[in-house]
Amino acid sequence: MTSMPVEERIGSHIKRAEQALLTAKNAALKPAGVTVPQYAALAWLAEKPGISAAALARLCGVTPPTMNTVLKNLQERGLIERTPHEWHRNVLETRLTEEGRSVMAVADAAAVRVERGLAAEFSAAEREQLIALLGRCIGVLS
Repeated sequence: MTSMPVEERIGSHIKRAEQALLTAKNAALKPAGVTVPQYAALAWLAEKPGISAAALARLCGVTPPTMNTVLKNLQERGLIERTPHEWHRNVLETRLTEEGRSVMAVADAAAVRVERGLAAEFSAAEREQLIALLGRCIGVLS
């Protein structure tokens, strides 16, 4: 017997929800040929062109070595380009290529369908409350 039943552990429910979301997004993104971590990187690069790999890793919630692997795979596919920063030659700026923008558009449409389907299960007030509650979880655990 554990000191707290598993079904009462909020973290367990958050993890299950995260896994379900990742499974749904991976399936939705498959036709675009990208994984969820690759999509996350492309999405942030669309919003913040020229961002460094370290900053991108922080935004995507992965380690810098993991982000370097993601970026290497995207670069090999011709979806991103990395060039030295104008003043800091040891920092590489990362940007989407034209092909990267095309893949991002297809992937984003698929990811948005998943997000909208999830959001549709809640009223506007419930969505706001869920976001606030998750924010509290993040706050207490950070």
